[in-house]
Amino acid sequence: MPGSLLGTEVRRVEDPDLLRGRGTYVDNLRLDGALYVGFVRSPFAHALVNGIDTAEAAKAPGVVAVYTGADLDLPALPVFIEVNPACARQVLTTDRVRFAGEPVAAVIGESVTAVVDALELVDVDYEPLPVAVDMEEALEPDAPVQFSAMESNVAGGQRDEAGATVLDGADVVVRARIENQRVAVAPMEGNAIAVVPAAEGESDFDVTIYVSTQMPHAFQGAVAKVFGWDRDRIRVIAPHVGGAFGGKVGIVAEHAVAIEAARRFGRPVKWTETRSENMQAMPQGRAQVQYAELGLRTDGTIVGLRCRVIGDAGAYAGFGGALADGPTRIMAQGVYNIPQLAYDGLVVLTNTTPTGAFRGAGRPEAAAMLERMMDLAAAELDLDPAEIRRRNFLRPDQFPYTTLTGASYDNGDYDKPLTEALRLAGYDDLRAEQARRIEAGETVLLGIGVSAYVEITGGGAGEYASVQVDTEGRASIKVGTSGHGQGHPTSFAMIVADLLGVPLESVDFRQSDTAEVPRGGGTGGSRSLQLGGSAVREAAELVLRRAKELAANRLEASVDDIVLTEDGQLGVAGVPNAGLTWGQLAQAAEEEGRPLVEEADFKPTGATFPFGAHVSVVEVDTETGFVRPLRHVAVDDCGRVLNPLIVRGQQHGGAVQGIAQALWEQASYDADGNPITATFADYLIPSAADLPDLEAVNTETPTPRNPLGAKGIGESATIGSTPAVQNAVVDALKHLGVRHVDMPASPQRVWRAIRAAGEGEPTLPWREPPAAFETLPVRASGPDRDADEAVA
Repeated sequence: MPGSLLGTEVRRVEDPDLLRGRGTYVDNLRLDGALYVGFVRSPFAHALVNGIDTAEAAKAPGVVAVYTGADLDLPALPVFIEVNPACARQVLTTDRVRFAGEPVAAVIGESVTAVVDALELVDVDYEPLPVAVDMEEALEPDAPVQFSAMESNVAGGQRDEAGATVLDGADVVVRARIENQRVAVAPMEGNAIAVVPAAEGESDFDVTIYVSTQMPHAFQGAVAKVFGWDRDRIRVIAPHVGGAFGGKVGIVAEHAVAIEAARRFGRPVKWTETRSENMQAMPQGRAQVQYAELGLRTDGTIVGLRCRVIGDAGAYAGFGGALADGPTRIMAQGVYNIPQLAYDGLVVLTNTTPTGAFRGAGRPEAAAMLERMMDLAAAELDLDPAEIRRRNFLRPDQFPYTTLTGASYDNGDYDKPLTEALRLAGYDDLRAEQARRIEAGETVLLGIGVSAYVEITGGGAGEYASVQVDTEGRASIKVGTSGHGQGHPTSFAMIVADLLGVPLESVDFRQSDTAEVPRGGGTGGSRSLQLGGSAVREAAELVLRRAKELAANRLEASVDDIVLTEDGQLGVAGVPNAGLTWGQLAQAAEEEGRPLVEEADFKPTGATFPFGAHVSVVEVDTETGFVRPLRHVAVDDCGRVLNPLIVRGQQHGGAVQGIAQALWEQASYDADGNPITATFADYLIPSAADLPDLEAVNTETPTPRNPLGAKGIGESATIGSTPAVQNAVVDALKHLGVRHVDMPASPQRVWRAIRAAGEGEPTLPWREPPAAFETLPVRASGPDRDADEAVA
């Protein structure tokens, strides 16, 4: 709208505190009389626990208690998404460990030093057992079974009855086994908790819990469930949070121990995760093996798609395994007109860290699979990768569109961002340079990778917000989302300032405290602006409506004649000198016995579906296998853009994580299940020096499913970037006979692929899927719970 603050670049109002060291994180809290917790962690990936001797540790200086699972006697941990109830996890295991790094005992002490010293004195009698580390090997009939109550390591899954028939009528079928490797979430701040019990009669709450979480209200509910407490007597505060990316959802074992220790001793208790603990125990992401078959006609149009996807749940059926049969399946059709689709999703247990959500949570895996198949098809049919996509895009006039997996796409113009990305990249010139290097026999080759994607964001139960104006004329926002760096204070303040005419610097923002915010869904699935922002807008509109009524009464005018003036007052249309400030209106509201505050619970009419296209340009050294990213162009459509600066920041962060998965990151284990990437010395996270400049722009296709027209942007660039980079690596080498390189495209993998192709034995990207898929139950018809809700 003309003159609107929305759509302009506004610097983030929250950054000065962070830049000047005024941020407050859980570990910064100084609590008088605090106790500290540390954990004895299993060095084995799979073993019986025959005994735990805590006597020496209990006598150590500064130690107040040592707990085992039997000492705590707490119920099983609640899970964010239950995969299989037979795989429940106790707070501290009493009989068997199922991954290296699993906590088996806890030491409570007066200082961190005392705790660390005492951990060495706990003697655990382990009896090692055979391990299942590789997700496909875990499906073999002779694989060691993780739970005696189960006949195999299959924790769940379903299949479509259609099977291979969806490929009938195809002239060409391309097939590939694709690894979407396990990655560590690796937030800057690991898990952390500080539990402060209240003395009797001291507070309205029995306990206040400071925790690094992305969903404070869900955490409050989980604590109430585990300990049987009245939810309203639990206060949860998430101060500044140093990143989450899906890894800080729900209550984990270490949280529960800290809370129980505080309950027993009546003293504050703190635990802060070390980096090595984080790399071993925080749920990890991705971890899929995908068997895909794409049938096409000779003109490149798609006939059908068959997918058989394994999700590695890790130990205890971590919910990340279920993403293979949830969001990955839901988004398997992507941006294309696919007439027939069969999808089998299988969840398998392994003796590795449990898996969970990681930026995109199942949707990046779908795009990576589908976009590799499109490039394989283009190579098979000798079509340009951009052209084959255009021949199969869903058209704008087909929306709203319900996919074969039940997703209800709101709107989209999938060719628009692709066209723009190709233009910005200078696609034709890049192809000419690529051909020149090949013809000249150069050893450093150019690869150009293309991807097109659509994803699901928001949806579900909606979000809460309130807006209040006080007698000083300041506005304050309370919202149920829980930001940890995404720019919520700025974006939500912009909405209120734009609607009420209150200066941006006069808008206060509160979140992540269950005592101040009565309910909320927290942050996940790129939901914050479209749901939380819409709730803020509705609450602000209610405030404006009531303010107009107050103004009309005092100015003796009709409510319909009350307008917001250019100087931020409410006045009478056509009467320049008649106006009331927001402070005066708030005072008038107080005099009527009710503050100028309104609440809103916004529920959308459905999820939204952001989309876009990425172009990656890389150089590949054929003598060493080294891949160097040169350029990355991201054109992402997140509906209406409220603050381009914040959107661009989300694009940059997302693209970096996606590029990193394609080239460097992988959480790995040896044959015995020992993690071999448990520090940043072994786990390759790129620095700024490793990355190219990011060229991020947007197209805008406002959604009709919320009043802001906004779609999610937090995960989009991660989804688009990974397959673009992987495709670029293979594109550089396809004339040598290389058809596929799994991620991460390390120098060793790339060099081996080049060598194998040069020897006339190129690695074939296909083998028959495990027989376990045939044992899955046939999927029931009906709506899917993932079809209208983006998970964390």
